[in-house]
Amino acid sequence: MPRSSKTSKTTSAAIPVLSPRALNRATLDRQLLLRRSPMSARAAVEHLVGLQAQNVKPPYYALAARLDGFAPERLSTLMADREVVRIVTLRSTIHTHTADDCLTLRPLVQAARDRELTNFRKGLAGVDLGRLAALARDLVEAEPRTMKQLRAALLAEWPDADPQALAIAARCTLPLVQVTPRGLWGRSGQVALTTAEHWLGRPTEPSPAPDATVLRYLAAFGPASVKDMQTWAGLTRLREAFERLRPQLLTFHDENGVELFDLPDAPRPDPETPAPPRFLPEFDNLLLSHADRTRVVPPEYRGRSWQGNQAFRTLLVDGFLAGVWKLEGDVLVIEAFGRLTKGQKEEVTAEAERLVKVMHGGSSYDIRHGEVIR
Repeated sequence: MPRSSKTSKTTSAAIPVLSPRALNRATLDRQLLLRRSPMSARAAVEHLVGLQAQNVKPPYYALAARLDGFAPERLSTLMADREVVRIVTLRSTIHTHTADDCLTLRPLVQAARDRELTNFRKGLAGVDLGRLAALARDLVEAEPRTMKQLRAALLAEWPDADPQALAIAARCTLPLVQVTPRGLWGRSGQVALTTAEHWLGRPTEPSPAPDATVLRYLAAFGPASVKDMQTWAGLTRLREAFERLRPQLLTFHDENGVELFDLPDAPRPDPETPAPPRFLPEFDNLLLSHADRTRVVPPEYRGRSWQGNQAFRTLLVDGFLAGVWKLEGDVLVIEAFGRLTKGQKEEVTAEAERLVKVMHGGSSYDIRHGEVIR
């Protein structure tokens, strides 16, 4: 019998039904958030199929929450050595991926990049996209270019086109990575781009069938529905891959009757398994990788970690979103959405102290419970 969580009920077909709490504990376990993992930083980036990286620091905080013995320099060294890279992949957002995943996942999501490009067709009237891609490749492989430099060079060729659309077209047609020092811990640098092939010294892979990625997604985010994975990847039409894999997968339902797929030997802990507090960065994939986010986000807190276009760093208590936090000068401020028990508050404070020691070991920080969202 595979490991399984408690179920809240069964359907007439005797398919187990997983409660939000059961899904929460299963997902936390796979996300390395139920207990810290001894994995290396590189192995964790690979297992998690990348880390959301719209800003520079989130991948570092994401690994600090998940890994035992992590230090920011470990990820920074991987980036400097070109073992991991920053590139637009899933959901048209920047992710930190291993070099191998960069060369395979980027072709997998190319269909989504093509769809994105259709939104800019008016600004690209008369532009030969094949010629644009070739010219952009020559430019960024001669030397890394900023988006401003790339726009200016392409506009010289197509003066009647929309400059922003030209830059987006280059990003959509080519696998452009951000070169260092951008992304290194404790360093600064503007975004400069070259192709993944040029930066890594090897070609991208042909666009793969999604089946292997489905299995990796379930290992990191399951149990999950087809729509969940489509949300994570920013792709459509993945049902066929799940159907091909169905004979080797287990199936469940959530409490709304949605079919969920999972790997037979994946962990599905008891829903009452303790889940310690965790401080996550803004845009952490834990909160963004399912169509139904109630396995992590209580309905009453939906939308509370955002304000306009700003996403806040998030706090998990008992495995669920429970507040937000920020670093401001030498103060770490924690805002809980609801009342914490005395024990929970002590655990949250202890976790905050650990966080600043791991990420900013030589500095002294004041931990305060106060206001983050104004």
